[in-house]
Amino acid sequence: MRKSTPKKRQILADPVYGDPLVTRFVNDMMVDGKKSIAFKIFYKAMELVGEKTKETGKTPTEVWKKAMENITPDVEVKSRRVGGATFQVPTEIRPDRKQSIGIKNLILYARQRSGHSMAEKLAAEIVAAFNEEGGAFKKKEDTHRMAEANKAFAFFRF
Repeated sequence: MRKSTPKKRQILADPVYGDPLVTRFVNDMMVDGKKSIAFKIFYKAMELVGEKTKETGKTPTEVWKKAMENITPDVEVKSRRVGGATFQVPTEIRPDRKQSIGIKNLILYARQRSGHSMAEKLAAEIVAAFNEEGGAFKKKEDTHRMAEANKAFAFFRF
C-alpha cells in the first residue's frame, strides 16, 4: 500500500474476563496457531496466581495488570549512526509498542523459567513481576538504566 496506512484491527475481548488485552496476550503466547491451548494455559495461570496472591486481596486479573504495568518500559535505546560513530539514543515508546514489549518480555522470561508446565511458569513470572522482581522486571530496569546512561545523546533523536 503506497499511500494509506492499513487500518488497525480490533481485537475481540476474551470469553472469560471480557478484556481485549487478555486476547492480545494469548495471541502472543500462542504457538503454531493453537489458540485454545494458549487460552487454557493463561486461565490455568490465572487460577495459580489467584492461589498465590490470596493475602493481597486482589483478583488475579488485577495482579496480572499490575504486573504488566511493572514490566512495561517507558523508554528504549535505538542505535543511530552519526558521522562514523554509532550512538545509543534514548527514545520514548508509543503506548501500543510499550504494551507489546511488556507482553513479549513476560512470555519470554516465563518460558525460560524452570517448572513443570507453562501455566506454572507463567504464574510464577506474573507473581514475580507483581512483586517487582523476576526476569521481565529486570529487563525493564536494564532498559531504563541504559537510556539514563545515554541521555546525553538524546539530541540526536529526529
